[in-house]
Formats: sequence, C-alpha cells, structure tokens
Amino acid sequence: MLNPQWVRSFVALAEHGNFTRAADRLGLTQAAVSHHVRHLEAQFGVLVIRRARQIELTPAGQALLDYCHEIEQADRRLQVRIADGVADRGEISLITPGSVGLALYPLLLSLQQEHRGLVIRHRFAPDTEVLEAVLRKQYEFGLVTLKPDDARLAVERFAEEPLELVVPAGACVERWEDLERLGFIDHPDGFAMASRLLARRFPGNPGVRTLPCHGFSNQIALILEPVARGLGFTVIPRHARQAFARGEAIEVVACGAAVVDTLWLIRRAEWPLSARAGWVVGWLRERGAFGEGEV
Repeated sequence: MLNPQWVRSFVALAEHGNFTRAADRLGLTQAAVSHHVRHLEAQFGVLVIRRARQIELTPAGQALLDYCHEIEQADRRLQVRIADGVADRGEISLITPGSVGLALYPLLLSLQQEHRGLVIRHRFAPDTEVLEAVLRKQYEFGLVTLKPDDARLAVERFAEEPLELVVPAGACVERWEDLERLGFIDHPDGFAMASRLLARRFPGNPGVRTLPCHGFSNQIALILEPVARGLGFTVIPRHARQAFARGEAIEVVACGAAVVDTLWLIRRAEWPLSARAGWVVGWLRERGAFGEGEV
C-alpha cells in the first residue's frame, strides 16, 4: 500500500508544476516533498523530469497520477454514499463571486443556526479562481458568471443576477451627459457590466470608457460606498446593491428591459453533489432566495 503522505506530495507536485509551489500548498519543506517523491521513484522508477522551473511527468509518473485520481474518485464516491442519509450534518464547501456571495452567505448562516451540525466554508472569488478551486477539489461546488466548457465539470443554471445602474440618492440621470457629470466608479467587471446595461438605456452612446473614472474598488461590499458619498455612479448586480447597508444613500435608475447575468453552478463531473450540498441547494430553491424561478 502506498504511503498517503508520499502520494499527497506527488499529486501536489504534479498539479502545481514545481517543488516550491507543491511544498507551499502542503505546508512542507521542498526537501520533504523531494524526499517523498524519491521514495515513490524507488518503487516505480523515474516519475518526474526535473527542469529549472517546471517538472514534467514521465509515462510512469502520468500512470501513477491517473491511479491517484482514480483512488480519490472512488474514495469520494464512498464518502458520498456513506453520508447520503445525513443531510444536515457536516461541511458545506462552496466558492462564489462576491455579489451572489453577499446574498448567499447570510442565508447559509441562518440555515446553520437551525442545524448546528452543519459547517459552512465559503470563499469569495472571481470566476477563474472558482474554476481552479473546484477542479482541484478544494471546494465541492462553485458559482461562476461565465458558463465553462470543460469536460471535467458538470454545469447547471443556478440563478440570474439583473444588472442595475446605481447613482447617489437624489441624482437626476436622464441623459448621457448626466453620467459624464457624475463620473464612473469602476470594479473588476465594471466596464463589461456597464457597457451591456448602458447600451440598453442610452443606445448609440460613445462608450463607457469615454466617461471620467472617479474611483475603483475590487471589494464587492465597498463598491457602492463612493456612490453613496456622491462621488459617482456604477453598474452592479442587484444582489450586491441589496446587500449594501446604506440603501437610503443610493438610487437605482430604471433602464427598461432587464439585462441579466446567468450564474452557473459547477462541480466535478465524476460524482454528484453530496447529500448535504444537494439539500442546501434544494433549500435555497424552496426559499426562493433569488426571486421566483431564478434558483
């Protein structure tokens, strides 16, 4: 039987590409990771070709990695089957974009208060990090705004996030010139979201990037703070606006037909959601947490 610690070191090395990152991921020294791999090579022959900045798996190394993944998948399926009858105990691990996380996390905490056997592990992250974390099995499921095309993932529609044009309370926005006067508060998806929504509200506009930019924040909970202080406007998903504590200091400008971003639930394709995760998703559906028909 293979030593589990040697196997973890080898898998981390294969996934991260070099000894430094593998050691950091495992909380070990590079020497320890190298020592573990040498033990495996004593059994199976050369597993990795060591280069200056990147390792390369040999055919034997790839065969061992495939075997490790097969064992991990079998172990995961066993855990899901064993836990299948215990839906309200154990860990729920999910990773989501900030805007929907602001809406989901308080609900999940309320559920945890009712079922103290649950443990909620939630991380806010952009799409790229969500994909990587789910693929590496660091979280059981995640939410992304762009539908991925990856055979390793199972993908299903989860919710819709309507975009909103948010301005300081009392601001009058009827023409493009009013936006020029206010200035734009940007965020990581700001220009993309604003371009889609403002094309609907102000057809033929010269483009969001022609507007003066009065600020930027990558913290979803803080994007509306400069808007509330009268420093500019922004375009943001409805869930982020609803979660803002000082709702009286901002206003939403009607933009006609809704422009929405679809949120996609992703998980590894090899196994279904655990009983706990499936139960939580079902609970959210019953609650209608994102509006009728959206979850």
